[in-house]
Amino acid sequence: MNAPVSAPLAPEHKGGTPPRRTVPLWVLALVAFSGTLAMHIFVPALPRAQADLGARTAAMQLTISLYILGLAGGQLVYGPLADRFGRRPVLMAGLSLYTAASLAAALAPSVDALIAARLLQALGGCSGLVLARAIVRDTSAPADTTRRLALMNLMITVGPGLAPLVGGLLADAAGWRSIFLAMTLLGLVNLLLTWRLLPETGRTTEGDAIGLMESYGQLLRAPAFWAYAVGGGCATTSLYGFVAAAPFIFIGELHQPAARVGSYIALLVLGVWVGSVLASRLIAHVSVGRLLVGANGVSVAAAFILLAVVLLDRLTVPLAIGTVFTFSVGVGTAAPAALTEALSINPRVGGSASGLYGAMQMAVGALCTTLAGIGSDPALAAALVLAGSGIIAQAAFWMAGRSKRMVP
Repeated sequence: MNAPVSAPLAPEHKGGTPPRRTVPLWVLALVAFSGTLAMHIFVPALPRAQADLGARTAAMQLTISLYILGLAGGQLVYGPLADRFGRRPVLMAGLSLYTAASLAAALAPSVDALIAARLLQALGGCSGLVLARAIVRDTSAPADTTRRLALMNLMITVGPGLAPLVGGLLADAAGWRSIFLAMTLLGLVNLLLTWRLLPETGRTTEGDAIGLMESYGQLLRAPAFWAYAVGGGCATTSLYGFVAAAPFIFIGELHQPAARVGSYIALLVLGVWVGSVLASRLIAHVSVGRLLVGANGVSVAAAFILLAVVLLDRLTVPLAIGTVFTFSVGVGTAAPAALTEALSINPRVGGSASGLYGAMQMAVGALCTTLAGIGSDPALAAALVLAGSGIIAQAAFWMAGRSKRMVP
């Protein structure tokens, strides 16, 4: 995982292990932030773009759903490529694709062209998600990895909270195409920062495409990786299920004005942010495994309180926000711990582990979102998803810890 592609910064240690390199965490956060930002920022402009392009509603929804698909699938590609060719060149290739696709979206003459550009934008943007995590793992001592991932997550979570607001302001001020011009500029800035400030941190490996995919085979044959990946998804992206159901819960069941729903969802993002702060502080005093189980335990307790309130027909706005805010604090605390444990299973294929973990996490989030839409009671469906996911995560983490202890 560690030999320079650019000019070497320092000689390698004996045994082929390179010295730790200093990488600005804010640059990694900005690179990772770009992929998630593009998913959310276009949502407020969908009606404007639909009217301008004369498109059907279903076609416009594809600009979002295919973006999520590209974000998930692309992560499977970048990990092995980064292990083979190095983090820096693969990241710059991904950012170049993101930048070019953003410009193509801004100039799209039809909805079909916009859909294609959005898919390519996602395939480029997910490079930052995968490789920022891998670079943190490359450049951090094992005891410090969780703290740095928590700090990076803290910076990244600003995106989903601010993106719809920024997208709406840009669309109102300069039209929907200005959103993609802004993302093009962001891509250029990220390329420049990566070129100037990010050294190579991975040790390239030899092999062809079949050899690259073997790294996934190694990970998928490790029960502990499966447990941390599935458990990590259930502990974190299960929150997507409630977010997807939130408009129907607050407007349809709790009779709140539509204008308030955005602020309610922003509070959930704030909970993730608070959890990330807690993770960065607690990791100095608690083991990663205990932090992971404890954080998810908080989420499970909050989910079952929400479920009980819904079953007793006592759901109110403060109870809905309070319980899910507490759940999201557990999400923010558990997220870096689960990722750290997953990446530690086989450090020699850290890039592949980061990509596979991210793809599985997104798959769990998509499944939870689908399940939360089943039935005629959105609050009950969402509460069941959160509670069930929390229990699965706790079981997975217990099995992962047991599997790691059995390894000689």
